[in-house]
Amino acid sequence: MSYINTSIEVKAESDILCTSRNAVKIVNSIPADRPVLFLPDLNLGNYVRKETGRRNMEIWQGACIVHATYPARRLAQARLEHPEAAVVAHPECPEAVLALADFIGSTSALVEYCARSDAREFIVMTESGIRFSLDRAAPGKRFYFVANENCNCSECPYMKLNTLEKLRDCLLRLEPRVEPDEEIMRRALVPLERMLAVR
Repeated sequence: MSYINTSIEVKAESDILCTSRNAVKIVNSIPADRPVLFLPDLNLGNYVRKETGRRNMEIWQGACIVHATYPARRLAQARLEHPEAAVVAHPECPEAVLALADFIGSTSALVEYCARSDAREFIVMTESGIRFSLDRAAPGKRFYFVANENCNCSECPYMKLNTLEKLRDCLLRLEPRVEPDEEIMRRALVPLERMLAVR
């Protein structure tokens, strides 16, 4: 069985890594008769299974607290409010949300799509921290974010723990330091190199 994950904590235990952008390609690179355990994200795993047609794929029941709680009913309401807007969604969204999307892709793929699309308005189904990249890549276009069920917003509370001040302090003091064991780093490098070797 091949073990695939996107979480830093278990890289050393994995056979190969993936990102939301290359997950379909990575799963397709594994021999069809070899079972796959995909983690950590349930919705991304379901999307990949659907895109690849892979039947022998077990999916870990973890999920992003932002994407997993986007309700399709709020997206449907947003489409009524913004009928000219194209819907772009991250594959970590629930299947009912993805079914309403005009484009599904990783964070960088969403930015690229919005920049090259002829559409002038977009309903964006991912964490709202993407707004800066969207505004920079597609100036003059409008972006609407749909609130999830957890906080009635589209922000990740964990990502918001990072601040410019904390980053500055880390660079000045080089702390707090995370220094993994040499053996774990050596083992974690193997699945990373396998991912990078997939063309």
